Amino acid sequence: MRILSNDDIAALLPMDQAIAVIDRTMRGVSAGTAQLPLRQVVPVGGPNMMGVMAGALGEPMCYGVKLVSLFPANPDKGLSGHRGALVLFESETGGAVAMMDAGLLTAIRTAAASAVATRALARADARRLAMVGTGEQAEHHLAAMLAVRPIESVHIVGRRAHKAAALAAHATAHHPGLTVTHGTDVRTGIAGADIVCTVTNAATPVLSGDWLEPGQHVNVVGASIPSRREVDDALVLRAEVFCDYRPSLLAQAGEIVDMLKAGTLTEDHLKPEIGAVLTGAPGRSAPEAITVYRSLGIVAQDLAAASHVLRRAEAEGRGQTVSF
Repeated sequence: MRILSNDDIAALLPMDQAIAVIDRTMRGVSAGTAQLPLRQVVPVGGPNMMGVMAGALGEPMCYGVKLVSLFPANPDKGLSGHRGALVLFESETGGAVAMMDAGLLTAIRTAAASAVATRALARADARRLAMVGTGEQAEHHLAAMLAVRPIESVHIVGRRAHKAAALAAHATAHHPGLTVTHGTDVRTGIAGADIVCTVTNAATPVLSGDWLEPGQHVNVVGASIPSRREVDDALVLRAEVFCDYRPSLLAQAGEIVDMLKAGTLTEDHLKPEIGAVLTGAPGRSAPEAITVYRSLGIVAQDLAAASHVLRRAEAEGRGQTVSF
């Protein structure tokens, strides 16, 4: 088994490669080549949870499991809110061939998935970005959006002004030529944006559909369990809502679950999976349409990214090998 650290992941999974991997993977997911049981969530005290995600891919052929702790307060301690490990198995004899840090892998693959969706759904001339949230996902989503659209400016919105200012300073230092502003008001922050990313730990909506403007694209990323939601009912009803994986959307997207239960939404309103759009299903209906990519995060993305990392690690001799 090859053991790979956070530093190994950072070196072996640059954003451009992650986007290419996730693009191929989402096409396969919608074609039915992956086995994807829904995520299991185990409460472990207070707001903290452990997620268990297992699955199998047909291409590349592999299977595995991700065990990840979801600790919302970790960013205040300088730690990722997602910490854990992914174990990858080979399909010929069933052996465990790799274990790697799951925190950074999750952050990169999630942002890469949003990039794939943005490339498919956002207007080609999108240049203004609004980032709602200031944690680890915000940093990676900025890099991902820059990779797929000619972003000229970003406005960072944070619940705490000093966090928004700190991320703005980081973005300015790492992305020369990018105009960076920041604030604490979401409605003001998204005004005039072409692309909006919500990457928060919010349990109740931070983004209202009444605030959206024609032509915007929104990546809704932060809430991945049915008891939490970042957006309100009005946003769902105004937008063309696409997803990563339909079973996850119907079972784990809080706003969708609530609205279906209340009868204020029917499944007919929901658009195809992003993998289907990539292979020819209709995407954005018109330049003035509002599109939403509802990201829940699926283990197929983790497995594909991990398989890519492992192949590179073997070729470059990175990581530590152990025998059982």
